Amino acid sequence: MAIPRELMDRIRRLDEYELRRLLIVVRGLLLEVDGPPADDELGLPPTLTYRQEHVRCGKDTCRSCPHGPYWYAYWKQEGRTRKRYIGRHLPGQPLEPVVPDQGAGATGPTDAGR
Repeated sequence: MAIPRELMDRIRRLDEYELRRLLIVVRGLLLEVDGPPADDELGLPPTLTYRQEHVRCGKDTCRSCPHGPYWYAYWKQEGRTRKRYIGRHLPGQPLEPVVPDQGAGATGPTDAGR
């Protein structure tokens, strides 16, 4: 099934914040279909430490910062501490169902997923 041209045009006009939110929704939908990835599928080393963090989005007009909590993986590589975003859930945790936004015609961000 091809993606309608109008939808692709609207996606291309999204700012970075909106693209990241879209990515979160798409990943959630894929997790429903494929299930959570194993650590080795994420390209992470076997010795990890997981940590939850709240993050600021950086928007001057955001009234709900900080967002989260989100899970991050930490490990040591070549003497440096590395960090990678995992998501709202750890791999292997039960997932919350993803409900597509009913207001698909809306152009601004919503509070869904916060």
